[in-house]
Amino acid sequence: MEQRDRWATKLGLILAMAGNAIGLGNFWRFPYQLASNGGGAFMIPYFIALFFLGIPVMWIEWTTGRYGGKYGHGTLGPMFYLMARESVKPKTALIFGVIGGMLAFSVSSLLSSYYYQVIGWSAAYTYYSLTGAYFGQDTVKFFLNYVANLKAVIFFWGITMVLLGIAVGQGVSKGIERWVKVMMPLLYVFAILLVIRALTLGSPVKPEWSSIKGLEYIWTPNFTALKQNFFKISLAAAGQIFFTLSLGMGIIHNYASYLGPEDDVALSGLATVSLNEFAEVILGGSLAIPIAFAYLGPEQAIKGGVGLAYMALPNVFMHMPGGRIFGAMWFLLLWFAGFTSAIATYNYLVAMLEEDLKIDRKVGTWVVFVFLFLLGLPVALDSSLVYLSELDMWVGSYFLVLLGFFDVIVGVWLFKPDNFWEELHKGAFINVPEWFKPIIMYIAPLFMAVLLIGNTKDYYSMGALRFHVSKAYVENVLGGSYPDAVPLVLRARIVILIILIIGAIEAYLAIKKKYGEELEKNEVIIKV
Repeated sequence: MEQRDRWATKLGLILAMAGNAIGLGNFWRFPYQLASNGGGAFMIPYFIALFFLGIPVMWIEWTTGRYGGKYGHGTLGPMFYLMARESVKPKTALIFGVIGGMLAFSVSSLLSSYYYQVIGWSAAYTYYSLTGAYFGQDTVKFFLNYVANLKAVIFFWGITMVLLGIAVGQGVSKGIERWVKVMMPLLYVFAILLVIRALTLGSPVKPEWSSIKGLEYIWTPNFTALKQNFFKISLAAAGQIFFTLSLGMGIIHNYASYLGPEDDVALSGLATVSLNEFAEVILGGSLAIPIAFAYLGPEQAIKGGVGLAYMALPNVFMHMPGGRIFGAMWFLLLWFAGFTSAIATYNYLVAMLEEDLKIDRKVGTWVVFVFLFLLGLPVALDSSLVYLSELDMWVGSYFLVLLGFFDVIVGVWLFKPDNFWEELHKGAFINVPEWFKPIIMYIAPLFMAVLLIGNTKDYYSMGALRFHVSKAYVENVLGGSYPDAVPLVLRARIVILIILIIGAIEAYLAIKKKYGEELEKNEVIIKV
């Protein structure tokens, strides 16, 4: 078996995994989820989901990835096949392999198509902050004009894409690892400097508006709000855990596949979660909302929504002493966070071409570049952001939880719980307590099943599951105008369906290519 690229250092691996997890979810998505779900009311189910979902699924994905890497695989289809055949015949295992490969390919491709655009916005706003382009302007109009300016959108998105291509094309140890060793420490430095600035703002506009009030809003448990909207807030919190930790995407499996068979996954998985949560809860939670509370007041800060980072916060930098520098620092922080996560989704697709189709990494990198550019064009062309919102509705939460559910079914149950436990502890620097086993085996999958049923019911009641989507869904959920936005919704759904089909075919061919004889005889032959 040919030698695959490996992580050069333990630090490089941890920083890459942390960079993979620490993304726009921490500094862009977390604050608006927190604001729109009752602040302190959100934090209670958030920590419950972290313990019962985040940590267990993280360990499962690290273990699955390292196991697949032992057989020379960095993509999820063959990994799921290998684990499933421990309990079922190869032909049945193939079905699980196809499901895993299909979902991971779809999430990596579709998430990249709009996530890279948002990273491009961050690059643009870094430049606009330094030049003071939005200073003295209506920041909502400025943002809407920017997303309608196709040349600017493609320019900043294009720069991001080219740099990602260069980083991934250089390989794991010589490319990805080197880039994250520079970007991750800088990200933490910028975030800490911004937190210090945020917490020393005082009350610059009104005596009753202050950054400390913003912190109180986040950290004061709000049981009344939680009781009134329990299911909605719990769903949002669990969805955020998946999004922020990059779970259910196939990319943690991919990074873990470059480990040696005896390299630790238990402590490394926990370290990844810890670094991410420090960045999200301590740093991300101490930035956008406290700053917005001090300058915009509680009402506007809570209403910020998706646009909090790009529409509300520029108002703040406009009036803040040294605002150009702090604004540029904030948006560069967002760009670094997005970039270190985007490397992982890009690498997953390159690994697929490199390992399954034997295409040279450098060639594969630019094939993926063209593929993602074409997939991202409809997002760039839609200034209403309806197409982006529709993709995010399905990919950014639903598919993640669905793949996480299959992670447990295949990586624990079909692989067999005792095999999983033994695999998790191979070369481990820590012993996971025995009482955590039932959480991984029973509570995590049950939790996800409830989430999936709840999400499906929500989508149905919103009118999202109809072929002709409802007016309420288009206007209230996607923020579009009815009926003009309907073709965009349908276009997004057609693209999702096509990508799912391509993902299923690719996974089937990848498994058949290496394990064809096994499938023909319906018995396990290849064993490492």
